[in-house]
Amino acid sequence: MTIVLVHGNPETEAIWDDLVPQIEERDVLRLSPPGFGAPIPEAFDCTIGSYREWLISELEKLAHPVDLLGHDWGGGHVMGVAMERPDLVRSWLTDILGLFDPDYVWHDLAQAWQTPDIGEQAVKQMMGLPIDDAVERYESLGMTRAVARKVLAARSPEMGRAILALYRSAAQPVMRDIGMQITKAAVRPGLALIPTEDHYCGGETLTRRSAERVGAQIAVLEGAGHWWMCQQPKEAAKAINRFLASLG
Repeated sequence: MTIVLVHGNPETEAIWDDLVPQIEERDVLRLSPPGFGAPIPEAFDCTIGSYREWLISELEKLAHPVDLLGHDWGGGHVMGVAMERPDLVRSWLTDILGLFDPDYVWHDLAQAWQTPDIGEQAVKQMMGLPIDDAVERYESLGMTRAVARKVLAARSPEMGRAILALYRSAAQPVMRDIGMQITKAAVRPGLALIPTEDHYCGGETLTRRSAERVGAQIAVLEGAGHWWMCQQPKEAAKAINRFLASLG
């Protein structure tokens, strides 16, 4: 089987570097969403719906259903596929199920990005931060230094444009409305990853509620933050491998 990895914002496929060697007995394919380590095609508007269709298109090129793992917005794109095209996946895994709970409130930075003018200023500041300062900040949030440098090498106006368009397309009540349809993903086995120190994706209570609605298994990564694949690659891979092995 193949496991497909999809990262989020503001990232590149480098975030998976430490996790991939720990994934057992399967091929690994990393996909980079447009604007996040990959060029933005002409006329691609970087909205939540467009990213879902992009991922569907990429999976349609493969010979068989895959196990589909998404982090951050990559996890949002994964759930879009799991809801709309479950025939393309054998299973799905994500760390953002809490976003689909009716009580989810976007974190402060997301709300800034969703606000005209303020969002543009926030992105400009983020993209203009000196590289050493940016690496230090990403390290403080859980990335390794090596991964942070690779990710930051992809900073660009395109990424900034993608951030603003994506978050603005998902301002509430959009996520709440999409969450009303989440039970459609229950036709395939799912795994909800819960890094206990990740404060961006709804937290454990909301994630557990969404997982129950969709019949997903749960794996708690105690003490891990948003970039759990950098902080706890062995522990995360153990949970992922165990889930995949349970599928037969």
